[in-house]
Amino acid sequence: MSDDPYAALGVKKTATQEEIKTAYKRIARESHPDLNPGDPKAAERFKKAAAAWDLLKDPEQRARYDRGEIDATGQERPERHFYREYAEGPGATYSTSRGFEDFSDLSDVFDDLFGGRRGARGTFRMRGPDRHYTMSIGFLEAAKGATKRLTLPEGGTLDVKIPEGLADGQTIRLRGKGGAGIGGGEPGDALITVMVEPHPVFRREGNDIHVDLAISLDEAVLGAKVETPTIDGPVSLTIPKGASSGQMLRLRGRGVRGGDQLVNLRIVCPPEIDAELEEFFRRWRETHRYDPRKGARS
Repeated sequence: MSDDPYAALGVKKTATQEEIKTAYKRIARESHPDLNPGDPKAAERFKKAAAAWDLLKDPEQRARYDRGEIDATGQERPERHFYREYAEGPGATYSTSRGFEDFSDLSDVFDDLFGGRRGARGTFRMRGPDRHYTMSIGFLEAAKGATKRLTLPEGGTLDVKIPEGLADGQTIRLRGKGGAGIGGGEPGDALITVMVEPHPVFRREGNDIHVDLAISLDEAVLGAKVETPTIDGPVSLTIPKGASSGQMLRLRGRGVRGGDQLVNLRIVCPPEIDAELEEFFRRWRETHRYDPRKGARS
C-alpha cells in the first residue's frame, strides 16, 4: 500500500477536508469491488483510497501524520536515537545504540513498534490489521436506521447495523471483523464508510428534513389541508390563506432524531388556463392590481 495517502486520493497535501472527502467519494463510486467484480486493479485502488480516507478525514489525525508523528497506517512512529562513535586512530570506528539501554532485548523494540506481545513461550503476538470498506445505503435507511448486508471483496459478507440518523461519509466500526491476528493476537476491526444516496423528495440539513410541496392557486388563496410526505409517511398539513411560493412551514419532530421537517411551498398554475379563469383574473386585475416586487427592488 502506498505510503502517501494524498497520492492514493489524487489530491495535494494542501487540499481542504472537503476536497479530500470529494476525492474519496469519487474513487469509491468508480472503483468499489461490487461495481467492478473481477477487477483487481479497481479493488486495490479502492483499498488504498479507503485507508487514506480513514487516516485523513480526522483533521487532528491528519495533522499528526503531516508532522510525522504517525505513519500512513495510523500507527505511532517511535522515536529512534542511533549514534555512531569513532575510536581514536585512522579508520578505527565502532557503533553503539545509545538510547536503548532500557530494553532487555530486541523483542521489546518490536513489541513497542507493532503493539505485539510475547507469550510465556516467547511466541510473538500482534493485533490483526483493520479492513476498510465502503457501502451505499438509501436516504431513508440512513434516516430511520436499518441492517444491511455487505459483500466483501475477498469473499464473505458482513451484516452492518445502520444507526438511526447516520450522515453521509460517516464510518461504522465493527470490532473484531477485520484481519486475523498473528500468533494468537486479537483480530483487527472492519471500518465501513457509508455513502448515503440522494432522495428524489427529501433533502437533509443536520437533523432537519426539507421538502418542496406544490400547491394550487385556490389552495394558496383560500387555504387548505393537504397531504405532505415525511420520512415516517404522509401527514396532513394546513396551508394558511394567502400562502406564497417560498413560504416555509415547519412540522416539528418530523425530521431525523427529533429534528423538524421544513416544507417549502410552491404555487403551481393549472396545466391549462381556461376562458373562465382568464376572464376572472382580467376583471380582478382591474380593481385589485398589486405589485409583489415593490420593496424588493434595490
